[in-house]
Amino acid sequence: MFDPIIQYLSSISAVEAALLATIFTWLVTALGAATVFFFKEANKKVMDGMLGFTGGVMIAASVWSLIIPAINMSAGEGFIKVMPTVAGILMGAGFLYGLDKVLPHFHVNLKQTEGVKSPWQRTTLMILAITLHNIPEGLAVGVMFGGVAAGIPEASIGGALALAIGIGLQNFPEGIAVAMPMRRMGVSRKKSFFYGQLSAIVEPIAGVLGAFAVAFFTPILPYALAFAAGAMIFVVVEEVIPEAQQNRDSDIATIGFIGGFIVMMCLDVALG
Repeated sequence: MFDPIIQYLSSISAVEAALLATIFTWLVTALGAATVFFFKEANKKVMDGMLGFTGGVMIAASVWSLIIPAINMSAGEGFIKVMPTVAGILMGAGFLYGLDKVLPHFHVNLKQTEGVKSPWQRTTLMILAITLHNIPEGLAVGVMFGGVAAGIPEASIGGALALAIGIGLQNFPEGIAVAMPMRRMGVSRKKSFFYGQLSAIVEPIAGVLGAFAVAFFTPILPYALAFAAGAMIFVVVEEVIPEAQQNRDSDIATIGFIGGFIVMMCLDVALG
């Protein structure tokens, strides 16, 4: 089923493959945002399940697609072998922590503004909140394709494709999570859609940068993979899970999380 896609991605450069893959994840975000044309608002239980699914995909991608390959491609034994991965995770989480504290953004479900004080409107702050999610996702896809170009055995086109598909699946509810609240705040359907899809424009940018950096500086690959993993784990624990658990039916979000983890794990094993 995916063989023609894998063959095509294998025939082009890592940067081009990363760009195409992250454009796909961006388009899925746009597809989620497009639901604003058909529904007045999103069902809270459905959104909780989708957010849980998002968290499960991101955690599974972090472990199966990023952390395990980063450890496997590191030199040494025992604690020495795992140190590059540890360093990368800490740097990735620290990077997102810094952005979270500095970049002003608004969480609709949590009804709170974070980062430095800003006169910006809530709609702008809400877009920035989702954009924070998308930086490590685009970077992860790009780094994987860069690893393939660098000839790293632990990195494969199939694995990179699986990661892109998983990220794309969990981007659907992110598009909804921006567009629907904006519509409720009185923004027109067209503008709600525009801002919803705009939140993922950073993914192709991060993807290309990640692929370019790793393809030309191969030694940083374990650190880059772990960096993306640390950033994604930070986003899940800091923002996705709390937002998914806001309503009384938290079991729905938990089931969604498990489902997302299983889907991403199966994709990685089947294609990677």
